[in-house]
Amino acid sequence: MKSLEIWFVLIRLVLISREQRRVRKWRKMIGAGGADWKHYARRKPNVVTRRIRKGIPDCLRGLVWQLISGSRDLLLMHQGVYEQLVLYETSASELDIIRDISRTFPSHVYFQQRHGPGQRSLYNVLKAYSVYDREVGYVQGMGFLAGLLLLYMSEEDAFWLLVALLKGAVNAPMEGLYLVGLPLVQQYLFQFERLVKEQLPKLGAHFDQEMINPSMYASQWFITVFSYSFPFPLALRIWDVFLYEGVKIVFKVGLALLKYCQDDLVKLPFEKLVYALRNFPEDALNPDTLLPMAYSIKVTKGLEDLKLEYLRMNGPQSHSPKSGNEERQLSVSTQKHSSLRR
Repeated sequence: MKSLEIWFVLIRLVLISREQRRVRKWRKMIGAGGADWKHYARRKPNVVTRRIRKGIPDCLRGLVWQLISGSRDLLLMHQGVYEQLVLYETSASELDIIRDISRTFPSHVYFQQRHGPGQRSLYNVLKAYSVYDREVGYVQGMGFLAGLLLLYMSEEDAFWLLVALLKGAVNAPMEGLYLVGLPLVQQYLFQFERLVKEQLPKLGAHFDQEMINPSMYASQWFITVFSYSFPFPLALRIWDVFLYEGVKIVFKVGLALLKYCQDDLVKLPFEKLVYALRNFPEDALNPDTLLPMAYSIKVTKGLEDLKLEYLRMNGPQSHSPKSGNEERQLSVSTQKHSSLRR
């Protein structure tokens, strides 16, 4: 028994030492306050990609997310804007935001207290964004993005990272996920369905037979980037890559999940299939198993080709900005499910 305890202590010390070395590498890479980040990323992009895919150290995650998303630059260029939006502007979405606050990460201790610091910060960020971009305004799914960011940074930092994501400071803009009609969601679901049929033909055929389409299970993957219902250790690792490489990681992780569970999914009838696609087994959600599988899946060219096909079928107006005064609703099931609506 004594030797077993010593063995566990030694393993723990080895893991701590390994993590400390990893943190030192990251600190050297980004420099004090992120001063060396851009230079290092330009000089050694492959090293940066590899380290991000292995996971950003949690103690540095907030800073690194701001650096790789471009939000730090936005903050520095717009000093005082966030305070102005929070303190001196009013939003038509304020009541909607207040109503939805308690539904965002309700089991997380930071957001549990009614009118507590977590809920107040989340309200401020969402209200500020709804004023900053009145065309997009507020959609409930945005709360999960803002909430995740607030776990790692201040209100102002989280706001500008939200701006960087929706406006596309580095990667493709996300705002089409939240505009009326959810045009970008429709495109992504079209692309994902076709990728499933191309890369997992047996499962794709079974989905067709059972009349399963991605809107029944995958919409919130794109709208919340897996932060809505997936375990935090997995969601954080996905976000590390998402902020650096863009939305293709959402497609890759989705395909990897289906591939991992394919042998079980092809045996299920409609009702059990819908349930399984919203409740993946714990072993499928292990980031150290799922993410290497996702990284091995190639989607870049397929996504480009499918985007062009989608736009040819639907016309460029499918992505055109529209008035934000209409109801926005997300269908994620065979019923009229609207848990992520304005």
